[in-house]
This record gives sequence, structure tokens and C-alpha cells, in this order.
Amino acid sequence: MVAGVSPNSSADDRLRDIQSITDAALSQLDDHDFLTELLDRARGVLQADTAALLLLDNRSGQLVAAAATGLEEEVRQGVRIPLGLGFAGLIAAERKPVILEHVDHDNVLNPILLAKGIRSLVGVPLIAGGEVVGVLHVGSLTPRQFTPHDADLLQLAADRAALAIQSQLARSDRAAASALQRSLLPAAPPAVPGAEISARYVAGQGVVGGDWYDVFTLPSGELTVVIGDVAGSGLPAAVVMGRMRSALRAYALETPDPAEMLGRLDRKMQYFEPGALATVLCAVLDPGMEWARISLAGHFPPVIAPPGQPAVLADVPGDLMIGVALDTPRRATTVAIPPGALLCLYTDGLIERRDQPLADGLDALCQVVVAGPPEAACAAVMSALVGGEPSRDDIALLMLRRAERLAAEAELPGFRRRLAYLRHRPASANGPSSRGSPRHVAHAKRGRRRTGRVRRLGGGTSR
Repeated sequence: MVAGVSPNSSADDRLRDIQSITDAALSQLDDHDFLTELLDRARGVLQADTAALLLLDNRSGQLVAAAATGLEEEVRQGVRIPLGLGFAGLIAAERKPVILEHVDHDNVLNPILLAKGIRSLVGVPLIAGGEVVGVLHVGSLTPRQFTPHDADLLQLAADRAALAIQSQLARSDRAAASALQRSLLPAAPPAVPGAEISARYVAGQGVVGGDWYDVFTLPSGELTVVIGDVAGSGLPAAVVMGRMRSALRAYALETPDPAEMLGRLDRKMQYFEPGALATVLCAVLDPGMEWARISLAGHFPPVIAPPGQPAVLADVPGDLMIGVALDTPRRATTVAIPPGALLCLYTDGLIERRDQPLADGLDALCQVVVAGPPEAACAAVMSALVGGEPSRDDIALLMLRRAERLAAEAELPGFRRRLAYLRHRPASANGPSSRGSPRHVAHAKRGRRRTGRVRRLGGGTSR
């Protein structure tokens, strides 16, 4: 084995080594080929036998083998080294180069290094944006004294690798978050008798975050509408969002009470996702679209626009956002939806601007929302509040309109669903149509009158 680069190497050799590592042509390679070629060049410049790159997994606090040459076993076997332990763990923890003249059980944790017969090592940290992202090390199969100059050259390679890895991870996160978001947002709003629904989602400055909306019908015929915003951005926020969406769907099958749904979600998130924060609006609408039970977890109230009247913020009290405190009391408020009224749900990216009070954004939204077709309302709101400016934050917007009246031929099936809902709805559901209540009696009376009217229109009987 030839001795490593020494302090007395010629200036020409030194310059050639630096150029080999900083060669601009490396930038033309794809991510995998770039790292492989860079490791090969680092090994060649330092006349070493092995080279390996480990990346820091912040969730586990471990270094994970990501690329290697002459030491491919590390990658193939998924080697993991805890931060602060062993040769690589010490480099990452102390953020400085480490040189081992003699490798043994006392100074390395990875058994592959010993099994491979590596006798000497030099390693340096990968630092990007002031944060450690990994470790790069090279090794010799014969006794060798690596020098500080060797460490400097290896650090040069590590700096190039760190920038490439940071870019690669950012692209991967954006792609994964975007794919996850697309898979979780409804491809199209469900067809709901007596309702029209339209929606928009726009990523903030091209970065997908944790905003989402969901619309689905329950076996009872009720319609559940959810809109929320997970704190943060990128893949981590999108993953938490996906878990919250799935959990809420499951809880909706267990209870018709939106406050109970959010209470269960809060307990689940604080146990399994400690530190995650989110605002959520959860609403359950009766099959006739006559009223909605709404619960707010730190979210803005919906805007409601009755026909021929100005839009206003619904009078719904808010509770703490998800993830703040255990056993938070949660409330559900019943809001009447007049025929033809438009309900507007939104996330903060639509109304918050750094250069204006929040109240101004809410006022502007109320001025734009007018009872009418939801698709036209979505377009009008986005034009007025977003316009041609790029959004700094995610925007989720959901418009739901109650039909002014059902067509005669469609009224009988819809009435049957509502009647079944009133008869079989659990007594524990504290909505306005609980059996035995004055409202329940009123619903039943209207139902008998409507049955006779539908019989006359449809020529049949209700069974």
C-alpha cells in the first residue's frame, strides 16, 4: 500500500487532487452516480481501500449506511450506528474529523469494519445548513497513518456530498409529500343528494404542507366534512396529515358527534404523535342538509351565506387545537343551513397575510362569498384573495351549497333516507333531531305532511 498524501506532496499533486474532488462534471451525474463517483475519487485521492457514507436519521438518532465502495456490505446489511457511539457516531456527535491509526473493538462499533480487516480510518462530518447530515470515512487494509491533510481533502469531498444530499433529500421529500397529498385529497367531491360541493387545494410556494379537506357520507346518510391544517410543511407534515385523516374517518364510523371525533383524535395524536399540532374543523350534516353540527379545534369558523343575505362567520365557539393539552373539553354547535345557503370552509393560508390584520382577511372573505354555485364561489374567492400572487402557505378551500329544493322525482328517496336516519339514529347523538325532543316531534310532523305530498307527486307510497 502506498503511503497517504503527506504534507510534503507537491503543489501540483495537491491541486490535482482538489480538482478531482471539485470537478464540475460531477454535477452532471444523477444523485446515485454522483455519490458513487465521489466516493471512488475520494478513495483514489487518498489511496485508500474503502470509502463509505452514512446519513443521519433524525427520527431514530442513528447513522444509516447509504453508499459505499470497497465496503458495500455496510449498505447491503443496513448498518446503523447510534449518534455518539463508535467511530462514525463520535464524528457526527463532535462535528469534527477523527483519525484512527489502529482499528479495534474499543474504537469501532460496526463489526463489518473489523471483519473486513480495516486497519486504519479517517472520517469527517457532512454538514449542510449548519446541521450534521452524515459521516464520510475512508479506510486502509494495511497499517496507515492518515494525516490532517488527508482529513482536509476528505472534508472537501464531504462538503460536496453534503450539498448534493441536501438537494436530493429536499427533492425526494417534495415528491413524496406531493404524491401523498394527491392520494389523500378526494379526487372529486362525492355526489350527495341535495348538495353541491367544490374544492381547491394550492401548495404554498410550491411546497406541500399539512393542509387537507375530506368529505364523505356515513351509513346513516349523514355527510361528514373535515378541513384541517397540520403545523409544519413538507413530508413530515403530510405524513401526520394522512394519519389524522385516516383516524377521523375511523372515528366517524363510531360516533356521529364531531366533538367526540376530535376528542378521540386528540388523544390518539398526543399518544402516538407527541409534539404534532393541528387545527381541525369537523362538521356532520343531516341527510336533509338542514343543519350541521360543527366542532372546532383551534380552526376558523365557517362562513355561511344565505340566499340574498350577506355572508357571515358562523357563530361556533372554538376549542383548543389538536395536540395542545390532554383531555381538552370539546363542544359541538348546531348551525341551521337555509335552502340555497352556501357554506365555506378554509385554512389560514387563504386569509392570513403578513402585512395585514387577520380580521381584514376574514372580512374580505365574507365580502366575496355569495350564495350560488360552489364552483363559481371557489373561483371568485381564489381570484379575490389570492389573485396572481404566490401563496406563502398552503390553501385548502371547500364550498358546500344546500339545494333550494329537491326535484319531485328525487324527493321520495331522499325523504326515505332522512326518515330512516331519524328513526334509527343513536339516542346518544346530541343533535337537534334526538328522538323525543320537540325538534324530533316537529321533524316527524313535517315528515307525515311531506309523505302525503310526495305520494300525490309521485303516484306511489312510501314504505
